[in-house]
Amino acid sequence: MKVLHIIATPRGEKSNTLQVSAAFLDALAKHRQDIEIDVVNLFNADLPSLAGDNIEAKYTLMMGQPIDPSHEPSWRQIELLISRFLAADVYLISAPMWNFGIPYALKYYIDCIVQPGYLFEYNEMGYPVPLVQGKKMVCVTARGGDYSPHSPMHALDFQEPYLKSIFGFIGVTDLQFISLQPTDISTQRESAFAGALQKARSLADSVEWRIASQ
Repeated sequence: MKVLHIIATPRGEKSNTLQVSAAFLDALAKHRQDIEIDVVNLFNADLPSLAGDNIEAKYTLMMGQPIDPSHEPSWRQIELLISRFLAADVYLISAPMWNFGIPYALKYYIDCIVQPGYLFEYNEMGYPVPLVQGKKMVCVTARGGDYSPHSPMHALDFQEPYLKSIFGFIGVTDLQFISLQPTDISTQRESAFAGALQKARSLADSVEWRIASQ
């Protein structure tokens, strides 16, 4: 099983999301000794530009035309990022909530890889068709407040709906969330952390994941 761990936090060892993600990976490794983890740290990665030649190449592809040869070297960097994404069986995203949404580095990464003809295409009716099939995704998030369905803050959660929508758009519909919240409420932080760690381990230990890892 090849896991692509997409890290969208700049906090390193101090990150709440990375501690929960580590618990998930440690538990998963018990069921698959040869698990391979590929890490993309978005705050350290040198992601390709989405301007200049690459934006021209993108719109050329959307029109169903071949890329200008002068744009190919630059566009190749986008293709390499997409290939790395497609090579994984499982995606693990570690992302705190920033201003009700996702960190800008994660949005930039998504904008790089979600390209027509690679992760989705349009059929003869003009409807989008997802091209990423048979993959699993786990999103570990950390929120300062409580954005769960019963909370009055729930309507301000643009993180989980966006991630579900954009990855569902390309075909990743087997997607589960482990949300550590609220991290900014001192009286609830400890129990929230324990609950997130338990959920991470339980998910990795579940029958579904044990079968998927064989």
